[in-house]
Amino acid sequence: MAERAQACAMGAPQRQGWGAKVIERLAHDLRTAFPEMKGFSPRNLKCMRSFAQAWPDDEFVQAVLAQLPWYHQLALLDKLSTPETRRWYAAQAIQHNWSRNVLVMQIETRLLERSGSAVTNFEASLPKPQSDLARESLKDPYRFDFLGLTDEAQEREVEHALVKHVTEFLLELGAGFAFVGRQVMLNVGGDEFFIDLLFYHLKLRCYVVIELKGGKFKPEHLGQLGFYLTAVDMQVKAEQDNPTIGLLLCKTKNKVVAEYALRDTAQPIGVAEYQLIESLPAALQTSLPSIEQIESELGGGE
Repeated sequence: MAERAQACAMGAPQRQGWGAKVIERLAHDLRTAFPEMKGFSPRNLKCMRSFAQAWPDDEFVQAVLAQLPWYHQLALLDKLSTPETRRWYAAQAIQHNWSRNVLVMQIETRLLERSGSAVTNFEASLPKPQSDLARESLKDPYRFDFLGLTDEAQEREVEHALVKHVTEFLLELGAGFAFVGRQVMLNVGGDEFFIDLLFYHLKLRCYVVIELKGGKFKPEHLGQLGFYLTAVDMQVKAEQDNPTIGLLLCKTKNKVVAEYALRDTAQPIGVAEYQLIESLPAALQTSLPSIEQIESELGGGE
């Protein structure tokens, strides 16, 4: 019955034109013919029509979309415009068992574009397929707007807030990350050193050291992070674990500088940015007046 309703919703408007309000008439006719059945409102029939147009591949519908609730499917239709992106988010939602709200959040924060975008040296420092999986496990930028902090927040403030909101933090990091500790102490030759954040990645089977930098990326940051990776490998890593990976999170970075700095670094490290507030698109940023211009205009009006 649902397939017949979809077929009617697809074909009738093409034959009679939308001006005939055929969807409304079809909804009325279906409710009259099948009064015991629900779901034949004009809105639902329009959704069926959109669904059939968006997913002409019956095999994909039966194999993949059948695993998603209807409201997940509506979110894919409403929020995305291309079949490729819908397929990707549908597969991710099934694989990670996302709720509809999480699915919408991942779409709105452009997870697809951010995934695998961090600057890394994994191809040279890790064997395949570990290098590919590690690269796909990182993203750029990381969105920390759930912390409610401004861009003026210091490193320690961000670190404290991330631990306080560890559930949201783990969701942003992605599947596989397990929180180990904050300010984890390492004793090396009698000297004490403290790791900002330590995680274990269940799929990569390795520890992940995350260091936060409140400013722009500098090549010398890699020396400190590399030292922490060595210490974790020597003192924490079990024999069956893979080599520890480092993730350096900075407010900003020059991608070319990061690539140069990582080129001769033997340890597996990724460099990415983090955002405390959602940034405006570049095109919009350039079109907005500066604070100085606004103040000048306000002053001129007095």
